[in-house]
Amino acid sequence: MKVAFIHNSKRLGTGAHHINDLMAVRLREAGVTVRNFYPRHPLMDAPVHLKGIANILFFHSLLERQDDILKCDLIQGTTYTPLAFLSFPIPVVSHFGSTSWGFLRAVPRTSDLDDGLRSVWVELKSAKVIKELNVKTRKPLRDVAEVEKLVATQADAVIATSDIVRDDLLSVGVPADRLHVVHNAIEDYWFDRRNLAVRDAPALVFLGRIGHDVFTMKLKGIDRLIDLYRSFPTLEKRTIGMTLNASLVAWMDRNVPHHRFEQNVAKLDIPGRLRDLEGSVLFIPSRYEGFSLSLIEGMSRGLIPVVYPVGIAPEIIVNGQNGFLVKNQDEARASVRFLMHQSPQERRGMAMHARDTARTFNAKRIVGSLLRVYRSVLADTASGTRRASKKT
Repeated sequence: MKVAFIHNSKRLGTGAHHINDLMAVRLREAGVTVRNFYPRHPLMDAPVHLKGIANILFFHSLLERQDDILKCDLIQGTTYTPLAFLSFPIPVVSHFGSTSWGFLRAVPRTSDLDDGLRSVWVELKSAKVIKELNVKTRKPLRDVAEVEKLVATQADAVIATSDIVRDDLLSVGVPADRLHVVHNAIEDYWFDRRNLAVRDAPALVFLGRIGHDVFTMKLKGIDRLIDLYRSFPTLEKRTIGMTLNASLVAWMDRNVPHHRFEQNVAKLDIPGRLRDLEGSVLFIPSRYEGFSLSLIEGMSRGLIPVVYPVGIAPEIIVNGQNGFLVKNQDEARASVRFLMHQSPQERRGMAMHARDTARTFNAKRIVGSLLRVYRSVLADTASGTRRASKKT
């Protein structure tokens, strides 16, 4: 089996890139020939309102590689990236780790937030951490969302990384028989079977991408994070966050008590940074996640999640057993207070349950699921029943 993987770039700078790389490596180990293709001809820098169209057209430059790509048995791309090949006879699999319309739906205007969270944004703008309280236009993301919907409804198979993403895709008309839920996985180096060294007093921990502008920071819930941190002034706080906004890092270290921000830590180094935090609270304040690798990564290291119902969380979190699902900041604060008053031994039990849950999200599992999708698509191709046989 030969699979053409279409990527945005060679940098492993985001969760999507890490997952694509992990999938490619593990598929090769299973005997699949995986060829990676990257666009090489970006357009000139476009004005803000045309950024979405520029990103979409970027992937049309891959048509210069069409001879090589069409030698493969199928194409897998992330969301809209295989757009240029929908009209070719080769089957297309589109992998959705999240949806742009999910982002748009989840991110509020600052004026629609309650007073406590709105004041955080006003404070950040006054300190010039952000330029504006709302992005000037959402048109680029709306353009991408429309093309994502087009690709999702035309692809031969669509992979969703969670039930939330599956429901997003069903809502725009993707037929259920072409939808497959394949959960993401984390790399083997996250897993550690040694005994947990649970600390006496839990810290508050954030792990993952935190955004850089007002839209992405709202998406990741930075206002919720700051609000929760400030609710527990005496607790240690540790943010291991990926962001391009250096002003945010400096501001949080100045304005959040007992806080340390570790910025853009290399992925391989993060497990070691979490070793002294076992039995602490992992707060995931996002307003939308397609899967949330950070949740599984943190749980794999014995952190106890307090998480909004995003990504994979509603499928795996059992309140009081391996973490807590919360709907608002009051519930988040109550969950943290509960854990603060638990003994280290009681928190150890929850931390071990969290770690056991994370172990199910291993690379072997994702490869088996991907191969089942690929074989199904190729079987339909061979039998002449594949939807792509109608393409011209």
